[in-house]
Amino acid sequence: MVVLPLPGPGCSRVLSLVHRIQPAQTVLVTSDVHLGAISSEQEQAFRAWLEQAAEVASRIVLNGDLFDFWFEYRWGNTHGHEIALHQLREIVDGGVPVILMGGNHDWWGGRYLRDEVGLDFHQDPIVTEFAGLKTFLAHGDGLGTGDLRYRIARLLLRGSVTRWAFGMLPPALGDWVAREVSHTEERRRNPVAAELQRAAALETWAITELKDRPDLDLLLLGHTHVPEIIDVGSGQWYINTGDWVYHRSYALLREGEAPRLVEWTGSIP
Repeated sequence: MVVLPLPGPGCSRVLSLVHRIQPAQTVLVTSDVHLGAISSEQEQAFRAWLEQAAEVASRIVLNGDLFDFWFEYRWGNTHGHEIALHQLREIVDGGVPVILMGGNHDWWGGRYLRDEVGLDFHQDPIVTEFAGLKTFLAHGDGLGTGDLRYRIARLLLRGSVTRWAFGMLPPALGDWVAREVSHTEERRRNPVAAELQRAAALETWAITELKDRPDLDLLLLGHTHVPEIIDVGSGQWYINTGDWVYHRSYALLREGEAPRLVEWTGSIP
């Protein structure tokens, strides 16, 4: 049991000491796991990473496309992710907050992820602080220039009418439709050059955004499936956390240290 002193002489010194001995924050960030479309070996590796992340991190961030598809229907949710959801619930219950950003494959999360799993779920970019770094966090789809066809489709798919109509489908039927239009498994077998083009476009956008916003220390994206870390200068960094389709990459943010981009090989440094 910890006994805190009553206010009085010396109290401020005690509180100052307590503040100084707080452990440094460690934030782990990954993205584009695409559960449901990756190999069983990759999925097991991700679950092992999550298990260890819960032991060493003060916060875990999943920056979009955790699932190859997720939708909260009128009569249920996307099937097949029960093991991962249970693991995340246990992590949150254990006292480690988990942020989940909506990606272009799982933007349609909502009440279930927030209330039943306990995730801090966001559909839009946020600015927050990770390990002492003021951070712009977004999945990355819709940012930058180009990809006009996708931008139009994105507006339609996220519209209230489309969401209502799709939500009325039986979950099994809706999930089947999503699998038919997803190309993740095909891309896993045959990486496409478009991902490199998308990565270059987002890198250009991110560096420009950082230069225009000197108050930011870090800009974190996913979406491209291409891991990148760039020291922009003046204490600013751009990181794209890559994916778990081709890689097992994640960002390691430790208070008082420079950000790092790491590949999971069985242990977190």
